[in-house]
Amino acid sequence: MRNEVSSDEKENLLTRREFLSRTLQSAAGLYAFSLLHGVANAQTDDKSTTLTAAKSEISSRFVADARWWEPMGKNNIVRCKLCPHQCSVPDGQRGLCGVRQNMDGKYKTLVYSKPVSMHVDPIEKKPLFHFLPTSTAFSLATAGCNFGCKFCQNWEISQAKPEEIPSEYLPPEKIVEMSKKESTPILAYTYSEPVIFYEYMYDIAKAGKKENLRSVMISNGFINKEPMRELCKVLSAVKIDLKAFTDKYYKEVCSGERDPVLNTLKTLKEIGIWYEIVVLIIPTLNDGEQENREMCRWIVNNLGPDVPVHYSQFFPTYKMMNLPRTPVQTIERCHDIAKAEGIHFVYLGNVWNHKYENTFCPKCDKLLIRRQGYYTKIEALKDGKCAGCGTTIPGVWS
Repeated sequence: MRNEVSSDEKENLLTRREFLSRTLQSAAGLYAFSLLHGVANAQTDDKSTTLTAAKSEISSRFVADARWWEPMGKNNIVRCKLCPHQCSVPDGQRGLCGVRQNMDGKYKTLVYSKPVSMHVDPIEKKPLFHFLPTSTAFSLATAGCNFGCKFCQNWEISQAKPEEIPSEYLPPEKIVEMSKKESTPILAYTYSEPVIFYEYMYDIAKAGKKENLRSVMISNGFINKEPMRELCKVLSAVKIDLKAFTDKYYKEVCSGERDPVLNTLKTLKEIGIWYEIVVLIIPTLNDGEQENREMCRWIVNNLGPDVPVHYSQFFPTYKMMNLPRTPVQTIERCHDIAKAEGIHFVYLGNVWNHKYENTFCPKCDKLLIRRQGYYTKIEALKDGKCAGCGTTIPGVWS
């Protein structure tokens, strides 16, 4: 580890402090915590997975046994089986996510009980539109991600290592206690990628379930089938970001793969848990009509017409400052294609005061749920059915 920090690095660290101050400070009575220390001397090379002096900065209270791994049989090497990266990790090093580490031939998570962002959010912000509308969710994240999306809006935490961001020790039972104090019926694992803090998420969800709190995972869907099936035993809903419909996009823009995400969606369908899909439309990269049409046909053929699909605008951020904001007309066209291909519930997720924020009955077109940003009003939905024609509307309504 370097003893000195360059002026450019100092600027980056200040940016991270400002971000964390903004995201962690308590606001409007929300439960959050503030950082008391800077992060100078933190290792900032995203590509490095080898521990240096930073090892001493990982408090043992945040270290716990990782799940879903196996020993390789020689030199203490382990293989992670949590996500499709299937990282082969030598002793003393970490997987690509940066938060799971081989310690003397035992795989450990470094972010157990170590959230770096917490907020109370409307469930519509996730977005989940057919899951307990008007409810609030106690939302949290740790550092780290198993993707490297160039457009990530939360890159300050998703691309950080756990030792770069100070944190308080908040075990699962404490998170449940805090959620109950805020009277939030939902626990949401979000902001970064919940897959990489699997153990922490699972244990919070399990503890929350005992207190009648429901858990939702907001994820990129890059997880192996068995861990996903096990996790769904304690979850109530999942939102998957379908980044695009080409493997080229996943590899070049996200450092991932497409097909494992499609497999996750099919697994959720098999299990029967509620799930919704979000597609961020980026100009010139995944906004083509043919790609969108092929994606919608895949959804209808493999998942059915009732899974809600949210199209979102891209805003220049992180490593994609060179591309323009997505025109509203572009995602309106995506909406029209999705409807034409047979998807019943298609939304424009972050275009406020637009008609397509609302939920309409797919049979009689009656307005069922009105949305204006995060303001939500149930207009004509009664016991999960359209108050006009009686059509059952898929979702979790109570």
